[in-house]
Amino acid sequence: MRAIQVNAYGGSKELTLAQVPVPEPGDGEVLVRLAYAGVNFIDVYMRQGVYRNLQTYRNEPPFTLGMEGAGTVDAVGAGVDGLRTGDRVAYCLSLGSYAEFAVVPAWRLVRVPDGIDFPIATTLMLQGCTAHYLTHSLFPLEAGHTCLVHAGAGGVGQLVIQLARHRGARVLATVGTEEKAGIARRLGADAAILYTQVDFADAVLEATGGKGVDVVYDSVGQATFAGSLRCLRRRGTCALFGGSSGAVTSVNPLDLAEAGSVFLTRPHLADYTADADEIRGRAADLFAMVADGRLRIAIHGELPLAEAARAHEAIEGRQTKGKLLLVAGGPG
Repeated sequence: MRAIQVNAYGGSKELTLAQVPVPEPGDGEVLVRLAYAGVNFIDVYMRQGVYRNLQTYRNEPPFTLGMEGAGTVDAVGAGVDGLRTGDRVAYCLSLGSYAEFAVVPAWRLVRVPDGIDFPIATTLMLQGCTAHYLTHSLFPLEAGHTCLVHAGAGGVGQLVIQLARHRGARVLATVGTEEKAGIARRLGADAAILYTQVDFADAVLEATGGKGVDVVYDSVGQATFAGSLRCLRRRGTCALFGGSSGAVTSVNPLDLAEAGSVFLTRPHLADYTADADEIRGRAADLFAMVADGRLRIAIHGELPLAEAARAHEAIEGRQTKGKLLLVAGGPG
């Protein structure tokens, strides 16, 4: 089969299209014939070696990249119940989706309902479940809360804005262009702050009458972290769940005290999709919201598997406005 492999940590040039054996499912595993693979910043971190020493997302070259996909069951291993050949499935957080086939632990798979196509199903896995846990579990939003969403026109940002509004929160978003500001507003952001024109923390404090927001959802990291702390309310929460501008590598605990005794968390999606029931519950919520029109999914584009490097350059360059997908096998 064709697969995109990382043979050494580094830049996008390290992504190579290779011919590798089709894997075989073991006990409790399923072989998925992939239609689409999602492109996410976690893939960039893995390619760069940021996660090389972590237990949660451990990897070592050479490996097939990709943590999110959708397709059909091709074969099942011993001990797998409830899934059979031909079932439409989707998943995230199992390494190897930049390929035509992938072996996935059965408990990580969710059935894709009729009426939900594979591009949408793929998007709802890693990015959708991230937006869901941020707004429903890490800091459960409700009416009266105000949140700040960085990269509001990005794949996760668009979903966080919508889920936050559905939970009754007031939403402020940062964006880089007027076009992206329009996207954020159309999805329900009460204000879209152009960080290229103003100090976003000053703008947030002005918009909240000096009080600050209850929670900041920060996927940008290095460039925004100090400002994220500054615009929190007293005892507010900063959810630092990514680092598209670079990783935050050190924090002085007294900075949290001086910011108003605020809380800082650096979560892993894995800890919020820790078992089959949690995964299926989040997916069921997301599928239902798409089906009844409450959640809009923006697909930025689709690229052939062989153009994975181009896809990484696009998301690293902040060129995307929604989900970017790799076509592994196409509609099925």
